[in-house]
Amino acid sequence: MNQDIAILILAISFFGLLLLRFPISISLAGSTLVTIMYLDLPWVVVGQRMIQGINSFPLLAIPFFILAGQIMSEGGMAIRLVNFAQLFVGSVRGGLALVNCVACMLFGNISGSAAADVSSIGSVLIPAMKKKGYDADYAVAVTTSASIQGVIFPPSHNLVLFSVAAGGMSVSNLFMAGIVPGLVLMFTLMIISYFIAAKRNYPKGDPITLKMVPKIVRDGFLSLMTGVIILGGILSGWFTATESGATACVYAFILTFFVYKDVPLSRFIVVVKRTFRTVAMVLFLIAASDAFGWILAYLKVPSMLTDAFLSVSTNPYIILFMINILLLLIGFPMDMAPMILIMTPILLPVATALGVDPIHFAIIMILNCGIGLITPPVGTVLFIGCALGKVPVSQATKASWPFFAAMCVALLLVTYIPQISLWLPGVVNGYGVP
Repeated sequence: MNQDIAILILAISFFGLLLLRFPISISLAGSTLVTIMYLDLPWVVVGQRMIQGINSFPLLAIPFFILAGQIMSEGGMAIRLVNFAQLFVGSVRGGLALVNCVACMLFGNISGSAAADVSSIGSVLIPAMKKKGYDADYAVAVTTSASIQGVIFPPSHNLVLFSVAAGGMSVSNLFMAGIVPGLVLMFTLMIISYFIAAKRNYPKGDPITLKMVPKIVRDGFLSLMTGVIILGGILSGWFTATESGATACVYAFILTFFVYKDVPLSRFIVVVKRTFRTVAMVLFLIAASDAFGWILAYLKVPSMLTDAFLSVSTNPYIILFMINILLLLIGFPMDMAPMILIMTPILLPVATALGVDPIHFAIIMILNCGIGLITPPVGTVLFIGCALGKVPVSQATKASWPFFAAMCVALLLVTYIPQISLWLPGVVNGYGVP
């Protein structure tokens, strides 16, 4: 069988199914099956690879992280974190925009999801910003861009996905590696938010009285304890990532339904059903991606791509720049999870062949994929923000360009200064220390 023809069949069948509007998981599995038929390999290979793809203990952490985030999103967690953020940055010019950036970072440390971030924080702050005189498209642009912090900050289930797609990296090291880049992203977004707010003369935030501070601090501390449980449990060695996720679910359940009591206990059934739907989609996508990744490896696509990149240059800075451009372009038409699962087995060998640390590359890739969430035509986070702000996608996209540029600056800093990603894993876990 001709290898080039097989690769062509794989590509045409995959993109053909996508154009026919099949779900991407079906497109992955279907194109793999068609290619295996051409190669005259046993069909059972597809099923075996799909089962093997989800037969992974670290994957158990994802349902727990998703459930914990869903529980916290259901309650009044967002408004409490907004108030907590307002203590620090709410009093300056364009204060609500800066509060938005900080609140998204704090909520991302709980949910690990950009979609949950924009849904929860956006439902509170987008109407509040519009009411205070901020332009609606600016409010949407700030919120959607700031929510991308959720894909980098632990407990990001996207980092767990990368670990699985990469063949099993330390989730603890990946979580540690995401913290400083997440802060870099937050500060770049805060800077551009402030300059735009000052130029347009947006108002300062409402002052917080001294009497309100103790309650705001208490509520903020209780809310953030979910992230502390996850990170503290993993780093202390008390829990694995899966066990910390399960413990966080118990804490989130007690806090939401018995301490805050913002929603009735009967809503828990709705939360569980919503979590099951999300988890089922994620696991099927992982299974299909594993089969797709296997056929890519069988056809030696990763090594071919490595040779192609190295034929252009052996300079890692140039290759990383090319990889960034490639991932940003792929992020326009492809959602984040399939992008991680498909591109990681292809591009990770390229990066490691150039001497790029795998943990460093993980953060580069996750940030690239996150930026794609705010770009049409498949910008999931952008669409959620537009729905909340009642703003046309075209208008919000135009308003997002300054924030897109700021995120690209953060991406370049993370790409070309490896210690931004590697310093904390080295300090906390001794990663990279001989």
